Amino acid sequence: MTGGIAVVIEIVNSVVTVTSGVAAGVLFTHAVGVWPALRAMAPEQYVAAHKLLGRAYDPMMPIMVITSTALDVVLAVADAERRALCVLAAVALGGVSLVSQTRNVPINRRVKSLDTGPVPVDWQDPRRAWGNWNLVRTTLALIAFVANTAAMVAS
Repeated sequence: MTGGIAVVIEIVNSVVTVTSGVAAGVLFTHAVGVWPALRAMAPEQYVAAHKLLGRAYDPMMPIMVITSTALDVVLAVADAERRALCVLAAVALGGVSLVSQTRNVPINRRVKSLDTGPVPVDWQDPRRAWGNWNLVRTTLALIAFVANTAAMVAS
């Protein structure tokens, strides 16, 4: 590789390590810190807290995950030496997006559609399913971060 292209690849690799690390860190922190508190709340408290937390998470997380995925795809094409690690990271991040959009986000929308106050009598608490799917996407995000970190230090 020529010097200029190698420098660009190193910069992109650093950026993807940061963006995938932020995504993994947010999901991990939520899984071990925020989620146990939400799970322990009364349904009405949970709904109110879920609505508040989503204001920051919802717009930011897709940007971080999609950016990381796209950068990993670019690196997989541009850097044969680290291709396998970048492909692994991109696939894992694609899994994060898939689980988020097909499992967690629909639950989020249902929770956000509820009025503040008592939950409906027929309300089916989604916390167990949401938490299980969140663990799946957290695991995938951590796999991507480890793969990106390994790619960054490989040479």
